[in-house]
Amino acid sequence: MRRIQQPGPVTAARIQSVEGRGRAFSFTLEAGLPLLEAARRGFAAQGFASGTLNITRGALGPFAYVMPALSKTSDHAAFYSETFRPLGVTQLKLATMTLGMRDGAPFFHCHGLWREADGRVNGGHMLPEETVVAEPFAVAAFGIEGAVFAAEPDPETNFKLFGPVPIGPIPSAARGAETTGRAFALRLRPNQDFAGALERFCRDHGIARARIHGGVGSTIGARFIDGRSVEPFATELAITCGVIESRAGAPEAELDIALVDYTGGIAEGRLVRGDNPVLMTMELVLEAL
Repeated sequence: MRRIQQPGPVTAARIQSVEGRGRAFSFTLEAGLPLLEAARRGFAAQGFASGTLNITRGALGPFAYVMPALSKTSDHAAFYSETFRPLGVTQLKLATMTLGMRDGAPFFHCHGLWREADGRVNGGHMLPEETVVAEPFAVAAFGIEGAVFAAEPDPETNFKLFGPVPIGPIPSAARGAETTGRAFALRLRPNQDFAGALERFCRDHGIARARIHGGVGSTIGARFIDGRSVEPFATELAITCGVIESRAGAPEAELDIALVDYTGGIAEGRLVRGDNPVLMTMELVLEAL
């Protein structure tokens, strides 16, 4: 399997996880607000501090983003491009977001694809500090109770990355509707097959079927079930649909994704099981069904 050497020591536990409970809901992002604040308000109204968003359309402006890029030093296996700030209103095609905390304040990690005002189709990593909701649009959310995604230094990759940490119960007065079912906040570490890691996790936790919510991260290129491949190794990836199904008594992952690579190439499709290793990280919420 493809492998990229990271700059720091390999952590023994290859999946970081916290079990909690969760609930799906939807809300509309308010125009004129920074995307981060609009998302925070939507989660807070339902009694959640952390969770995921799946976006299938939307308008942003001002808007700022970076793309994956080669690292100019040995400090990182890959890095980010310069910041791009397209003029006008950018129309999202799709995006996934992890909402959590960084340095004690709300923060998000969000990847997507979009069409800029001049017609160019691009994708990458949206910047929370410089991205504003241009027009109201609806989003699908999943809030998690008992865990929060927190950005912390990661010695292996030498980045500050989101990972799940446990939190106490939310006071009843601050909750929305009650949560239902088991939900796991996950972070997959580098150089393990994406699907295989999820399948092992489900086997280890007695989960026969599950649904993925959100899904933000990177893979070492990509291999799709229709035979297509992405060769540039550094990508920014969003899960557009993900499920775990029980087949022949064992969990199998079906992962539909969209990505942009460091050359600007865009690809969408279903990943092959067993041949799509994580590059830096993959964070998501797994809801047991």
